[in-house]
Amino acid sequence: MNELIASVFTGLITDENEHYYFVQKNGQTFKLNKEEGSYDLGEAVEGFGYLNQKQEAVLTTEIPKIRKGHYAFAPVTEIRRDLGVFVDIGLPDKDIAISLDELPTMHELWPKKGDRLMIALRVDKKDRIWGSLAEEKNYQSLKKIANEKMKNKNIAGTVYRLKLVGTYLLTDDYYIGFIHPSERYTEPRLGEHVAGRVIGVRPDGVLNISLKPRAYEAIPDDAAMIYAYLKQKPEQEMPYTNKTPPEEIKKLFGISKAQFKRALGRLMKQGLITQENGVTKIIKNSN
Repeated sequence: MNELIASVFTGLITDENEHYYFVQKNGQTFKLNKEEGSYDLGEAVEGFGYLNQKQEAVLTTEIPKIRKGHYAFAPVTEIRRDLGVFVDIGLPDKDIAISLDELPTMHELWPKKGDRLMIALRVDKKDRIWGSLAEEKNYQSLKKIANEKMKNKNIAGTVYRLKLVGTYLLTDDYYIGFIHPSERYTEPRLGEHVAGRVIGVRPDGVLNISLKPRAYEAIPDDAAMIYAYLKQKPEQEMPYTNKTPPEEIKKLFGISKAQFKRALGRLMKQGLITQENGVTKIIKNSN
């Protein structure tokens, strides 16, 4: 059955019951929910074949964009540390797994529920459908070439590649962006949707992006910036307090010790954070 799984094909309706038609192709039978349309026995019907959660062979006429060799973004629905993550490609009774072998080594950089990943499908020898992450060539085939007019514009996109030299993303307008580690407060997750600004355009048309605010934006928003940093941390805490040396604060947040203390004071006054044992952390249930 392997060649039919995760593929689009045309089969013949050979039987039916109250809820399903039964469609045959190459000696294999797939069930088609009658809610998807009305057909006659002997009629040909085109659809997408797969095994549902109960390992039943199913045909759906609502063909997903994501198939073998067809890449598109899919939202993350579940995280399994022992297996990987699951995404929704539009099937009514099955989400698709992406193996942990394709995910970052560090769990904190794994996608979270609601993030999205660009994938196609593959089928293993046991007829199991897996999602495979798109490769660099797939993003290159989609990209637009940026120009200098985009410099200093606000931009948003989805992170698709994590490297030691920095983070790559595909913007909502299909430009490729690069975030150097010095232009972020914390490393974005794979699949995370981030917002930033264009600080330069490379000769190859790739955007250099900063996730840090402009200087004039940072003045009134120091507290919001620190709170956002805390929210992105796995335990929602950081080893920076009122007693942290000024040079460490300046290096990480780009603000003075006085600005940092005022921002912390504002957050503590609002009951959003607390400090104890040399750690600043978000008060649970405050966010």
